[in-house]
Amino acid sequence: MRKLIVGCGYVGRRVAKEWLDQGHEVSAVTRSAENANTLRSLGIEPVIADITRPETLAVIPAVDTLLYAVSHDRSSGQPPRATYVEGLNNFLKYSPNLPDRMILISTTSVYGVDDGSEVDEDTPTAAATASGQANAEAETDFWRGYWRNHQESRIGIVLRSAGIYGPGRLLRRVSSLQNQEPISANPDGWLNLVHVDDLVQSVLQAELAKEPDTYLVCDDRPIQRREYYTKLAELTGAPPPVFHADGQETSQGKRCSNRRLIETLGVKLRYPTIDDGLPHAIHSTT
Repeated sequence: MRKLIVGCGYVGRRVAKEWLDQGHEVSAVTRSAENANTLRSLGIEPVIADITRPETLAVIPAVDTLLYAVSHDRSSGQPPRATYVEGLNNFLKYSPNLPDRMILISTTSVYGVDDGSEVDEDTPTAAATASGQANAEAETDFWRGYWRNHQESRIGIVLRSAGIYGPGRLLRRVSSLQNQEPISANPDGWLNLVHVDDLVQSVLQAELAKEPDTYLVCDDRPIQRREYYTKLAELTGAPPPVFHADGQETSQGKRCSNRRLIETLGVKLRYPTIDDGLPHAIHSTT
């Protein structure tokens, strides 16, 4: 089968490897000729296009499954909406080929809950940040632009990912701990995390879904920030974390439930908590 990834970065390349290992043909959209060479070296066929430039999207090939995993480049000088909303709408409108199955990676920041209460897929979205607001709007446009007019033939899946961690994604935090840089956040606030391997497994399982739906992708146990950074410090030999909550950093955050992911989508987590996932993320190179 033929697969296409739009946003073939930290998560996308891992999904691509799984698909290639299964014997599928995998293509990925990139703006850069240099990155195209890197993709080829990984066995991925590059497609030179840019979601912010509609005229380039005519080259999008016909595929069976599309993973849309675009992240916002903060150095671009553009607001998150330009990437998440305008880019997605460009793709949906100007791509000559939309597949029967499309998986959109969104984020748990679409929720505005900050009192420590539990959220699930039925909790109303009321994002407090520009990124969260843009992702919430993108989800709405995804259902409107991709699925609504082709309900009988297309299956859309939205995966709202918690904070992603894994090999190579902890370096900045570890460095900050080692330098004893104060963490400007409420130490008792909740974090929701998912190991990158489990997000990849969620994408693969989403290919088997028989109905369109939205899934919260997180591990089994929300964790308070103090516990997370203390565990990370212990595993890396760094000093205990130092917090500096200046009175404004009082948010309790939210606690995300993965019940639907486990019970309905059937995902089996490799790393149900950071007790399992952090040691792997720190010591693994892949």
